[in-house]
Amino acid sequence: MMGPTHQVGPVARCSVRLLSMKRRLIAAGALVALLGGCAAAPTAANARSTVPSRIAFGSCADQSSPQPILYKVIERNPDLFVYLGDNIYGDTEDMAELQAKYDELGARKEFQALREACPQLAVWDDHDYGANDAGRHYPMKEESKAVFLDFWREPAGSSRFDHAGIYHEERFTDGERTLQVLLLDTRTFRDDLVLADEDPRFKNDYRPNLNESATLLGDAQWRWLEDRLRAPADLRVIATSIQFGHEYNGWESWTNMPHERDRMIETIQRTKANGVVFISGDVHWGEISRQDVPNGYPLYDVTASGLNRDWDVIEPSSRRIGEAVAEHNFGLIEIDWTLEDPLVTLRAIDVAGIERNRVELRLGALTRSVGL
Repeated sequence: MMGPTHQVGPVARCSVRLLSMKRRLIAAGALVALLGGCAAAPTAANARSTVPSRIAFGSCADQSSPQPILYKVIERNPDLFVYLGDNIYGDTEDMAELQAKYDELGARKEFQALREACPQLAVWDDHDYGANDAGRHYPMKEESKAVFLDFWREPAGSSRFDHAGIYHEERFTDGERTLQVLLLDTRTFRDDLVLADEDPRFKNDYRPNLNESATLLGDAQWRWLEDRLRAPADLRVIATSIQFGHEYNGWESWTNMPHERDRMIETIQRTKANGVVFISGDVHWGEISRQDVPNGYPLYDVTASGLNRDWDVIEPSSRRIGEAVAEHNFGLIEIDWTLEDPLVTLRAIDVAGIERNRVELRLGALTRSVGL
């Protein structure tokens, strides 16, 4: 069950807007002075009239360590980069400390190069939200949101300032094709997880929570998501900080709340939303997963993790296509919009810039079967 309220009050909204506007004006002035009047770096908001054909993404980046992989991202010439959470390792209730860690990331030359190269979108995961594996009980969620929106240069008119959490939609259209990017918030509203408690039937930290009143996204975000999935689009990229398409492995993911995972699939089918592809992070390895859906089309989840963090044990999954990537990695979705039935290529790329896994499919394959 959710808490009594998740509404952002007018004072909180005002403070978020003022902080963001003040810092952005200062930053913009400094940038113009530095570049001798040149335009500022691109943003998603001012690129919506062009439909991206190369969408790069990644997660899990320790701000105190080098991130050379970002130069490999730039070499792929992306039109858009999506940060999928753990974009810094904040892990604090002290907002000055959190801000300092964002500033450390922002000062990195490789991050600045990526910011200049293409627009960025972002969601958070637990460590940049504020605490390991945290959900709705993290006490500084609104303050952390203010820091998050400021750092990621959220436009002043964004709907993110008007509701609790950071979920959001970006739409890109040229009048013929439309790309929809749905940015989920898997932290602000999420109920507590259930510990495995050394029960031999389960592994690692968590067992599935079978209480169907427990929520991952919260009622308001679910209503918003269903509404947005009913909007017309050719390709829909759903950005979730935690994995969606894999098998249960005891770590954080949508498998912690299987009824919420089922609800996502049911919502996609009920809204007749074609063209859905998930991108995710969190686990410190890369993989491409495919889940076949009865009476629907297969759901792919491209996990890109981490940009400079790794893990010593890669968990098995029968839904994995090909091999997992143990090294630092990022993901890339490429779409050939020039074709009548666009070609969609899902890629996993390592820190050396080498493609380690690839899935090619036609956009038409992400469509409900005729007559269903």
